[in-house]
Order: sequence, then structure tokens, then C-alpha cells
Amino acid sequence: MSILLEVNNIVKKYGDFVALNNVSIKVPQGSIFGLLGPNGAGKTSLIRIINQIIVQDSGIVKLDGEILKPTDISHIGYLPEERGLYKGMKVGEQALYLAQLKGMSKAEAQKSLRYWFEKFDINDWWNKKVQELSKGMAQKVQFIVTVMHKPKLLIFDEPFSGFDPINANLIKDEILQLRDEGATVIFSTHRMESVEELCEHIALIDKSNKILDGKLSDIKQQFKSNMFEVVLQTNAVAAMKKDINERFECLHSNLFTNDDELALKIQLNGDKSNVLLNYLASIGSVRHFVEMIPNANEIFIKAIKQNMSNG
Repeated sequence: MSILLEVNNIVKKYGDFVALNNVSIKVPQGSIFGLLGPNGAGKTSLIRIINQIIVQDSGIVKLDGEILKPTDISHIGYLPEERGLYKGMKVGEQALYLAQLKGMSKAEAQKSLRYWFEKFDINDWWNKKVQELSKGMAQKVQFIVTVMHKPKLLIFDEPFSGFDPINANLIKDEILQLRDEGATVIFSTHRMESVEELCEHIALIDKSNKILDGKLSDIKQQFKSNMFEVVLQTNAVAAMKKDINERFECLHSNLFTNDDELALKIQLNGDKSNVLLNYLASIGSVRHFVEMIPNANEIFIKAIKQNMSNG
């Protein structure tokens, strides 16, 4: 697995306040990497360091195996949570100006902007001032100026903020398309459903420390709790719950009945899923038997609570 961005032991302090405490992450080439954490955790400081807006106190950042340098700004596209368009400038004029700041020639910028304005069906916005646009319209322009120079690393901080569901889905599809075309994406959000849809790898920062890091699928396996969802058709509904609890030393179980159908959520004590399945099959017809894997939102909450209880 090729690593595009490597952050090693970053420390950042503001006076006596420690914003980042020896934080390290590795962002694989061509992936969508979720940078997660509650408000004030240190995510924005890390993003600003990667963008060379602020400087770390110690540690290094590497892009493509080389220590990050000022000229690398042309290889990075950054969509901040607090949008930064000049409200009094015309959209087209401003987009051309920002493109040239990223190292594009005027001709290259015009060609790229024509493509994106046609793709988003916003050609008639070219001579509008930003202050004339709605929040969602301005967000589209901000997205375009972030991606128009085809950077190898894209950083999106709450990219769906201000969008209605249709346009949020449009931007999501564009992010996936950019990934498929070779871009590497850092995606920071509080919307865990978007993390589920988009992110292959995540890191979770809390109180300036990284507390989780890895493939989302692997982290889900780490956080699963041996809970199973079962639907069983049987004539022995009345005695089932007590029998199952006694046989399998269940840590937790919920029982719902409907005529001759039994629906259960069972948390097993130990690796007994095959034994449980065989037992259920012996007394009825198993209609549904699925291990309940935690989603990103459940993992986020549990990990933060664990970190709080650890001090």
C-alpha cells in the first residue's frame, strides 16, 4: 500500500494549551481518509499544518515521501469549513485568480473552469458577485476552486455543509469520482453516515491525541460485541428465552414474539455463534441470523467515552 501523506509525531501548542500531542497518521494513495473527532479535538490544527497555514512545534509531514515544502501547495486542494470567497468579486474573476495562485496558467484555468461550470450547469453565474449567491450556490463555487487544478491531495472539511440532499449527493459522487481518477482525499466531518458511505480508513482524535487509526472495516471488527440478531420460527416460543439465556450465558438478550415467530437480539459470552445457530436450527426454522457490527457513529461515541473514562 503506497502512502501519499505521512504525518509523524506532530506537536502543536498555543501557549500552554496542547492542540496536538505526538499525532501520527498515514494516508494511503487513492483512498478517502476520515479525520474524525469532537469539536476542539485538534483536527483543524492538523489540517492547517498540512496546508502550511500554521507551523507545528515538532514533528514532520511528508508528501509523496518528501518533507512538505512551500511549493507543494500546488498539489493540495483545501475546502475549509469556514468558506473564504471574496463576496464583492465576480465568481469567474475570483475563480481565475485562485487558479493562478495554485500555479495554473490563465488558459489552463479557463479550460478547467469551463469544464466544471458546464458540469454543474452554472455558466450563468460567471459574472455574478459571490454575495448574490445562496449559501449552497457559493459552496459549489468553493468546491470547484478546490478541485480545478487536479491536486493529488484533497482536504474537505465538512464539505456537505449548506447543501440540500440532492446537491450533497452530487458533491459526494464528485468526491468518489475524483478518488477513482487517482486523487487522495482527507475527509473531516461530524456526519457519521457520510463516513460510512465514503471512508475506507479513519483516524479519531480526541483531546489532542489520536485514539483510533486504521481501516474502518478492521475497526468495526475490533468494536463488535458478540451481539446477534435472530428471527426463528418455532412452536416452543414460551420457553425459549429462559432456555437460551441459560444455555449460552447471554450477556444481554431482548425477546419479541409474534404468533409462532421469535425475534431476538442476543449478546453471547464467548465465541459460541456456531453452537447457538445449530441449537436454533434444531428447534425451529432460522429465518435470520446476523452478527450486529457497530456503525461509525456507535464506534465514535464508544471510543470517546472510553477515552474520557481513561483520564
